[in-house]
Amino acid sequence: MGKLDGKVAIVSGAASGIGRASAKLFAREGASVVATDRAQGVEETVREIHAAGGKAIALIGDTSDEGDVANWVATAISEFGGLDILYANAGVSSATEGFAPFLEQTPETWSTVLRINTIGPFLAIKHAAPAMIARGGGAIVCTASVAGIRYGAGPAHYSASKAGVMNLVSTAAQELFGTGVRVNGICPGLIETGMTKPIYDRARAKGTDDRIGQLNPLMRGGQPEEIAAAALFLVSSDASYVNGHCLVVDGGLSSSHPVAGRGKMPLATKA
Repeated sequence: MGKLDGKVAIVSGAASGIGRASAKLFAREGASVVATDRAQGVEETVREIHAAGGKAIALIGDTSDEGDVANWVATAISEFGGLDILYANAGVSSATEGFAPFLEQTPETWSTVLRINTIGPFLAIKHAAPAMIARGGGAIVCTASVAGIRYGAGPAHYSASKAGVMNLVSTAAQELFGTGVRVNGICPGLIETGMTKPIYDRARAKGTDDRIGQLNPLMRGGQPEEIAAAALFLVSSDASYVNGHCLVVDGGLSSSHPVAGRGKMPLATKA
């Protein structure tokens, strides 16, 4: 018996990284998965699910296009009979500017990042929730970020967009009061995905990859499968009383303000 036996799930951003890992894990736990992405790699995700004996279909589309999002929900209903789970995971760090200084960022890039990262999850919730209500309830998870908590984990437009996701989670949970639909979020720290590939590539080229994640107590970056495991918890009955919450999965990075002399305290005192 899988944790998601008999459930139908949509996972956006499923072509790679966290989305691919989550789609595969949900399918392995028994869900029928509608895997969506703008990139063709989502078809490879579905091939891997089929090879493992799972059920899934791939849809190409834009998470910030309302017509595409509505089609994802309609397809879940027509192909699998309904919708129980939504993981609104798709996101971008920046369309063109990357980590451009704040005063050099453009309204155009801000618009793109906010449209995909914040309006996208709103559209997903807007169209998924009615289908879940028709089934008597459901579970929605949105990918936010530690960058949405405070400064220091991403450029301004990305950080603002993820702070918006965090507020969207709590707001949507309240807007869906009494419907049986839970809405939660995940705030990943530094995870090795396509989005963070330049960081990892630069570190490996310089031979400093052992320093990736050095600012968190675990002293390492995370893997997509670790975020997928958190998402599985939130969409499963194990989290049946968790609602309106953003779960931080960052190795402990956001648990502290910067301090001097961290790590100097001995782990044990000799007699």
